[in-house]
Amino acid sequence: MASRVEAVERALERIGREDPRLCAFVEVWPERARAAAERAGGLPLAGVPFAVKGRTGIGAYAARRLAGAGAVPVGATSVPGPGTPWQTWGQGALGRTVNPWRADRTPGGSSAGAAVAVAAGLVGLATGGDGAGSVRIPAAWCGVFGLKTTNGLLPSPDRTGLAAAGVLARTAGEAGAFARHVLEVAVPEPPTGPVDAVFSVDLGYAEVDPEVAAVVRRAVRRLVAAGVVRLVDGGCPLLDPREAWRTVRGGAVSPEGGEVRRANDAALDALFARTPLLLTPTTPNRPHGHEGPGETYSTALTWAFNLSGHPAASVPAGFTADGCPVGLQLVAERGADAALLAVAGAVERALPAVRR
Repeated sequence: MASRVEAVERALERIGREDPRLCAFVEVWPERARAAAERAGGLPLAGVPFAVKGRTGIGAYAARRLAGAGAVPVGATSVPGPGTPWQTWGQGALGRTVNPWRADRTPGGSSAGAAVAVAAGLVGLATGGDGAGSVRIPAAWCGVFGLKTTNGLLPSPDRTGLAAAGVLARTAGEAGAFARHVLEVAVPEPPTGPVDAVFSVDLGYAEVDPEVAAVVRRAVRRLVAAGVVRLVDGGCPLLDPREAWRTVRGGAVSPEGGEVRRANDAALDALFARTPLLLTPTTPNRPHGHEGPGETYSTALTWAFNLSGHPAASVPAGFTADGCPVGLQLVAERGADAALLAVAGAVERALPAVRR
């Protein structure tokens, strides 16, 4: 019992020490966590501390599955505050959530505190939800791993079908516990040979910060040199999904939005019929200030896959010159979540470490 209780105590101590400056949590549950750790003996994840997204996150399917396997929820992490026009920051119990790499920048959102808690080492695992990039964007901007599962694979309260459950972890390997106990799949060993992949820096429509694009291009070149991926021709030009996403979210799909969605689905179906992997930057921009990103849509490269339903992950790719983390997005065929985690593990090993 001591080791699992001690693991929870260490997490609670770190949260108490670091959260006043990070503001990653809206609630911390020390007594509940200690009691859960004491009861978890014999379970596969006994005493593993994790965080949940928002106050209602403890009732989410993923959180219930992790807790059922013995993992211990220690608190609820921050999400955007009420009335926030740009859903890319968080409001913790002690103030606005800050990026652990640069406190003057946002950590991304809406799984803001979840990404910060993992990046700062407060917990090793956090649940998230992704309706437009809400797991992948904060993962990219906080320098951690984030996975959006295949839409519809897990229960979701989102009636539009755009939102999917996700997880944030220090590495894809550490997200394996989520795969085993939430997705109920075994993650295969990382591939030993190159995986065919298409690389698109802008998906045919996004305006990408040149330095962000340069960081991702360097990462992709390194993957090719290491024999992790083999780039194939063809690209992946899509139509800008912004209006399609907005109309679906609003509950009334316009004819134009429906046509964009059908065209993009057809293009992605054709792509994954010939290659198993698509690579892009996770975001077109670097972490912005707490006042917001201006006219830039941080979701420009992520929300296409909420519409199409494909699983997508963000892996740390490097840093801009001003010290901001950049993410590399990996997208796979619908239902190939376990294979995507395996490829992400190989990608992480080939890229420079970006850990504090």
